[in-house]
Amino acid sequence: MKKPLIVIFLILLIDQLIKTYIKTHFYLGQELHVAGHWFILHFTENNGMAYGMEFGGRFGKIFLTLFRIIAVGGIGYYLWTLTKKKEDQLYVICIALIFAGALGNIIDSAFYGVLFSDSNYDVARFMPAEGGYESFLHGKVVDMFYFPVMQGHFPTWFPFWGGEDFIFFRPVFNFADASISVGVALIIVFQIRFFGKKKESLIEPINEVQNNEVPPSSM
Repeated sequence: MKKPLIVIFLILLIDQLIKTYIKTHFYLGQELHVAGHWFILHFTENNGMAYGMEFGGRFGKIFLTLFRIIAVGGIGYYLWTLTKKKEDQLYVICIALIFAGALGNIIDSAFYGVLFSDSNYDVARFMPAEGGYESFLHGKVVDMFYFPVMQGHFPTWFPFWGGEDFIFFRPVFNFADASISVGVALIIVFQIRFFGKKKESLIEPINEVQNNEVPPSSM
């Protein structure tokens, strides 16, 4: 369990340090061009899911945050069972990446509204005397990484988006989102390694039984 805990701790530490720095040094919408026009720190906040997706209203916000807490609890329990069974270490690390990323965004949703002042017109202050910008479970997730690597226009003949502008990659995300995406991507890439052996282990006993069957005697 030591390696997954180290991964989780490091992901949470890096994620929260970046978010706290952005929150206390940038006002909402402020940008810093790190590498030309393709790597930009762009401070934005969202009420919803990863990559800025929304789940409407205050009730929706509470429901989403509680759902995420329950989901992360389930992922955490699954991770614990994997370590007990001594499953493939890379697979365990993948689940740890997903767990840490989800937990990092939950911290924003649950506590940032209470811990920080509003960022709309000035940089936020940590633990302001007048209180935070929202109540518990109503915080906003801090996003900052923006990679508009390719920009252009769809040709007029292109289906659905003909003549419209496009940007790749458009969503603004954070370190926690990246951790989840890397964990999921690794599972997809190494799925045969992670799940193929289990299928083989189930098939082998069946084959052994079939091979050991006594053929019917000819009359």
